Amino acid sequence: MSGRVVISVVAVNVLVIAAVAWWWLRGDGPRPAAFHGESTSAFYAAIDTRGKDAAPLTAQEVFTAGTETVGAMRRETTAEFADCDEVLWGASAAGCTQALRATYRGGTMAGQFVIFNMSDSAAADALVAALGKDGFVRQGVPFDPATSRAQARAMGHYVTVSWAGGTAYEQELVAALVALDGLGRVVQGRLVAAI
Repeated sequence: MSGRVVISVVAVNVLVIAAVAWWWLRGDGPRPAAFHGESTSAFYAAIDTRGKDAAPLTAQEVFTAGTETVGAMRRETTAEFADCDEVLWGASAAGCTQALRATYRGGTMAGQFVIFNMSDSAAADALVAALGKDGFVRQGVPFDPATSRAQARAMGHYVTVSWAGGTAYEQELVAALVALDGLGRVVQGRLVAAI
């Protein structure tokens, strides 16, 4: 009888390990509870291709000293990726040459901002569409995605993704998301330089 119990326990453990391994290795990650995506517009025509705005972004340009604190959150990390797909799960950033990410935390809130340098506005729009249905950005800072909000914007050949979550009230969550989204102003500087 004890041999059957041991075999049953081993079989159950193997099944549990297999299920956890499948979940872990499948590449899916969390999605925000609420998501809003925006395609680019004619306003960004001056930077609708990387050829019109060839200089790569720098971390110093995007994450200035003035963005060390956004809203009630303080920047924890910054990172630059040459392989944009490292920042994504379930979606691909075809034509992307770089992605820059910053993570923020403050009180019960956490969030991140990612900017992708795509080849052109069509690729930027395609990435925003994929983020809405196929996959999303990987979390660079832990927070509960079930209570999170995110938005992605295509602006010419750039895509910005702002994502905030935490246990704060809805107003604080929206304020954190708006503050993170403000980091996308760097694209306005690129637009003005191209005109």
